Amino acid sequence: MASSLSAEIKQRVIGIVQDQYQIELNDFAAEIPPRTELGDLAFPVAFELAKRIKAATGEKKNPREIAAKLAEGLSNIPGVAKVEIAGAGYLNIFFDRAQMFGQLVNSERLADSKQPTDKIIVEHTSINPNKAAHIGHVRNSVLGDTVVRILKATGDTVETHNYIDNTGVQVADVVVGFIHLEKKSLDEIKAIAEREVTSRADSFDYYCWDLYAQVGQWYEEDKSRLEVRAKTLHEIEAGNNATAEIGEYISSKIVDCHLDTMSRLDISYDLLARESEILHLHFWAHAFEKLKASGVIVFENEGRNKGCWVMKAEGEAAEGDVESEHDADKIIVRSNGTVTYTGKDIAYHLWKLGKLGLDFHYRPLRHDHRGHEVWITTGNEAEAATTKTAFGNGTAFLNVIDVGQSYPQANVKKAVMLLAASEEERAKVSRSAHLAYEKVTLSADAAKELGVDAEGAVSMSGRKGLGVKADDLMDRLDANALQEVQARHAELSLAEQQKIAHQIAIAALRYFLLKYTRTSIIAFDFKEALSFDGETGPYIQYSAVRANNIFRKLGRKPEEVQSDFASISAEQVNAFFASESGNDLWSLVYFAARLNDVARLSADAFEPTHVAKYAFQLAKQFNVFYHDHHILSEADESRKTLLLMVADIARRKLELALSLLGIEVPEKM
Repeated sequence: MASSLSAEIKQRVIGIVQDQYQIELNDFAAEIPPRTELGDLAFPVAFELAKRIKAATGEKKNPREIAAKLAEGLSNIPGVAKVEIAGAGYLNIFFDRAQMFGQLVNSERLADSKQPTDKIIVEHTSINPNKAAHIGHVRNSVLGDTVVRILKATGDTVETHNYIDNTGVQVADVVVGFIHLEKKSLDEIKAIAEREVTSRADSFDYYCWDLYAQVGQWYEEDKSRLEVRAKTLHEIEAGNNATAEIGEYISSKIVDCHLDTMSRLDISYDLLARESEILHLHFWAHAFEKLKASGVIVFENEGRNKGCWVMKAEGEAAEGDVESEHDADKIIVRSNGTVTYTGKDIAYHLWKLGKLGLDFHYRPLRHDHRGHEVWITTGNEAEAATTKTAFGNGTAFLNVIDVGQSYPQANVKKAVMLLAASEEERAKVSRSAHLAYEKVTLSADAAKELGVDAEGAVSMSGRKGLGVKADDLMDRLDANALQEVQARHAELSLAEQQKIAHQIAIAALRYFLLKYTRTSIIAFDFKEALSFDGETGPYIQYSAVRANNIFRKLGRKPEEVQSDFASISAEQVNAFFASESGNDLWSLVYFAARLNDVARLSADAFEPTHVAKYAFQLAKQFNVFYHDHHILSEADESRKTLLLMVADIARRKLELALSLLGIEVPEKM
């Protein structure tokens, strides 16, 4: 609405400038005035034009005169009520409020800003399948899931991946723990994993959490024991042996636990891609030949990296110069012939973009909490689905991985960019990005509530067994929220109370993780996150519930009131917004109308915090409106209908913004 009108105005200005001044404009800035009485859009383009005219012709033009010339050609655009020249040459645009309001009353969803053509593959979560997920993993998953929601809402085709490193050293360490510390057979491990669970602490992923920490201590006591790890890792990578069978079972059971954990946050995936298949289906061998043939990697005959295949940057210093802190990350194949994680990652990403020449085998794994079918890769062609699947073949990829992996991720993108065959391909691949994020800590109060003894903020260390498991965190949030719900709604059944409490708990957690930029370090605090006041998920939920309650008390659905609105004239609507409180009312409506622009900004920047901040600001504005206007007692029926429609627009935009953040609106709070 507002964005499409802004685009139309810009195109008209570009045409006028070309005709009047023979200057080519590609784009120019648009601003939102600080108060609605100053206009809905402001364009400072006349100042830029004055400079360009002087540079091209030497003629000095007054920006205000240029703005007046532009204004002449903008007054007849449908949706524009008037154009004013302000200050030294600003173009201030006033929208036709009745027209835009009518469009907003009848709009049902976020308008797609483009036609979906290309596929973006978003990889997130990707937890090592060796122990329970912790709060840092939750930040990864919530960021990735929210980016997926926003991209889909703004018109992209998205495929969601969860990479499973089921042959890595972390899985090997748990296998070492079961075999060498606990002397367990596969059948005994299965008995532990499949026993009846009466409490969260009895679950298999929790058991492995403790065992993983014990193995770390076991290595510390005797460094020679690391040879056991190396042998175990080799057997897991080789496959078709008893050790590999144990590793396969453990990783599969832990993956099931992780999927159950993430379903509590309403997070889902299309494909689980496993590292074992990348190894056994020889993805790396094919990628290696492509990288060598194209010159993307070179063999070092001397210097620090002698005997290695290395990715070299353009203009890189000679081998005799000072060692870079990232030298190890540039090595793709070590001198002993083993491939690095970066190398395997390049192979995987070539497959993502359909540039490898090989494909996985696939089988359906489970239906998630939404009923959506989740698939997993398999190395066993006999168990693969016979129907053709359409995974991969993306045009770009997004990887949600912690900030510490920035340099290796840059090398992955660089490699696939260098292998792109055409400028068009490179342009599409260039949208690929590493969505780096910082760590999550716990405030001292939160750590204490979860039984962690600490004086300050607590960081996670899975190797030491220090951290907060994601399910423990959500259980505590559920319990705290349930106390609040029971205090407010004792009349509800326990099942209803628990449902609302969980919706509030997830809103608290997701919003807390999303209101900060990705590169901010977060210290999570229960009291702050669950507050019904301030910048929190529950506060925004409460605002949406309050808006819904208006119509519940009215005894009519919003769409029924819309039929009353249809009989109100444009003149009445404009008079409504010209009344004493009209500018304040329009300010709320116009801010609500900007959700599409905010979502597009978030999609382009891969930064969900823009939507999070918008939702909070809209909730604040709505609550001011709610307190200032006694809608249900309004005597003038036409004004009452218009106030109801203002409330409905804010209500729908709030709910839509929350849905982009993965947050539901409870029936009651």
